[in-house]
Amino acid sequence: MIYSVVNANIETFSNLNSVLLFGLVILGGTLGARLFQKLHIPQVVGCITVGVILGDFLNVITPQTIDTLEPFTMFALGVIGFMIGSELRVDIFKKYGTQFFIILFSEGIGAFLLVAIGTSIAAWLVTRQLHISIAMGLIFGAISSATAPAATVNVLWEYKTKGPLTATILAIVALDDALALLLYRGAATGAKAIMGTGHSSVFMTVVVLFGEIVAAIILGIIAGVSLYYFLKLVRANDKILELTIASLLIIVGISMIPNIDPILPAMTLGITIANLMPRRSKGVFGLVEKFSPPIYVSFFVLAGAHIEFKHLALWTVAMIAVYILCRVAGKAIGALLGAKYSGAPSVVRKYLGICLQSQAGVAIGLAILASQQFGPDLGHTIIIVVMTATFVTEILGPMLVKVGVQKAGEVGLNITEEDLIQTYTVASVMDTKVPIISTGMLLSEVVKIVSSTNNFYYPAVDNDNKLTGAITLDGIRNTFATQELNDWLVALDIAEPLVTTITPNIPLADALELTRHLGIEYLPVVASKQDFKFVGILDTPAVRRALSAEVLLRQQKADSIHGTQKA
Repeated sequence: MIYSVVNANIETFSNLNSVLLFGLVILGGTLGARLFQKLHIPQVVGCITVGVILGDFLNVITPQTIDTLEPFTMFALGVIGFMIGSELRVDIFKKYGTQFFIILFSEGIGAFLLVAIGTSIAAWLVTRQLHISIAMGLIFGAISSATAPAATVNVLWEYKTKGPLTATILAIVALDDALALLLYRGAATGAKAIMGTGHSSVFMTVVVLFGEIVAAIILGIIAGVSLYYFLKLVRANDKILELTIASLLIIVGISMIPNIDPILPAMTLGITIANLMPRRSKGVFGLVEKFSPPIYVSFFVLAGAHIEFKHLALWTVAMIAVYILCRVAGKAIGALLGAKYSGAPSVVRKYLGICLQSQAGVAIGLAILASQQFGPDLGHTIIIVVMTATFVTEILGPMLVKVGVQKAGEVGLNITEEDLIQTYTVASVMDTKVPIISTGMLLSEVVKIVSSTNNFYYPAVDNDNKLTGAITLDGIRNTFATQELNDWLVALDIAEPLVTTITPNIPLADALELTRHLGIEYLPVVASKQDFKFVGILDTPAVRRALSAEVLLRQQKADSIHGTQKA
C-alpha cells in the first residue's frame, strides 16, 4: 500500500508542467546554494546536489524532461560563454597568449593520455577484449580533457577573484571545449577504425571539425559586430539587455541546427563586444550578469539531474575511480609542466592543476554522442561512467577552485564599490571622531570649532550626550545673514531639527539608500532607537571616497601580482 502511494506521488511529480517545474528548480537551487554558502562551500555544489535529489531520488526531473529542456541548456551555455568572453581582452592575449596555449595543450593532452591508458587497462581486466578496451580508453581520454567552464567560472565570480591564476583559468576553460571536441573527433575516428565500424577518414573528420570551429568563430564575430552597431543606437538599459539577449538566442539557435557547441560562438560574441567597446561593454556585461542568476541556478540543477546512481555496478564504480584519478593526475601534471615550460607565474604553476577538475556540459554532451555512435552496450558504459564522474568532479571541482584562488591570494581583488557596500554595516564606516557641540555653547565658541575643523556637519548634544539636532555650515551662514544679536545665541538656537537617525548595526546599503531617498549626505548615528546617545556620523561623500580607494587598492594588488609573480 505504502509502496503504491509513493509510486503514485513520484508519477505525479514527473508530470509537472514546465512552468511549475522551473519554479521548483529555481527555488530548490537557490535554497541549496544559500545553504552551501553558509557552510563555506561554493553555491554551485548546492545547486547540483538539489539536481541529484530532484532527479535520481525524487524523479521530479526525468531524462525525458532533460531532453525536452535541451534548448534552455544550450542557451545557458551560451550565456556562460558570453560572460567568459567578457574577460578575454586583446591586451591579455597579447601578453599571455603563447603561455595560455602551451598550458592548454599540455593539460588537455595530459588528461587524455593518462585516462586513455588507465581506462583501457581497467576495461581489459573486465572484458578481456583488447580492441574494445582500447576503443573505450580513447573515448574516455578525449572526454576527460574537457573542463566545465560554468562551475569553474561561477566560483571565480562568486569570490570576486582577479590575478594571473584567474586570468589563466578563464582562458583555459574558454578554449578547453574546442580542444576536447578536436580530441574527441580524432579519438572517435580511431575507435571506430579499431572496432571495424568506421567509414570517414581521419582527414575528413579533422576538416569537418576545423570547419565547425571556424564557422562558430565567424558566427560570433558577425553577431558581435552587428550587436556593436545596434548598441550605438540605444542608451536605455532595458533596450541594451533586450538586444544582447536576442543576439545570444540567435547565435545559440543557429548553432543548434548543425549541433555545434554554443559556447564557442557565444564566447566569440563576448570577446568581440569586450574589445570593440571596452568601456561601455562593462555596462552591457553587468546587465547580463544581473539577468543571469536564475539561468545559472537552473542549469546547474539540471546538470545534477543527469546523475543516476541506481544504475551503478561494482566494475563500473572501479572504472569511474580510474577515470577520475587518471584525469586528476593528467590535468595536474599537464598544467604544471605547461606552466613551467611557458614561464607562467608561480601561483599558476602551483594551483592551476587543482582548478581545472570540474567537468559538466561538454563532457556530458560528448558522452551522449558517444552512446549514439558506439551501440547500446559500450554507449551505456560511457554514459554511466562520465555522468557519475561528472557528479563527483562537479562537487569537488568548485571547492578545489576556491582553495586554489585563496592560496593564490586573488579572492576579493575584482570587487566593486557595490560589492563592498553589501559587506559593511554603518559601524564599519561611520566617523566617530566628528567634533561634538553642546546645545548650551555660545555661537562664538561654535564658530571657533567650525573654523578649526574641516567638517560640514556637527551633532548638537545635551548634557547626557544625547542627540538633539545638528549644526551645518549653511545653517551658520544663514544665522550671520539674518541675526543681529549673534553674541546672545547658543548652539541650541541655530541647531537644525533631525531629519532622521540610524543605528550602527544596520547594513550600509540600507543607510545609503536612505540618504538617496531623503536627498541628504549626512546621517547622525545613535546607540539605539531607545537610547539617543550620539555615537557617530555617516558621511556619505567620505564613505564613497574610502570605497573607491579600497577598490583601487585591490586592483593595484591584482596588477602587482601579475607583475611580480614570475616563474
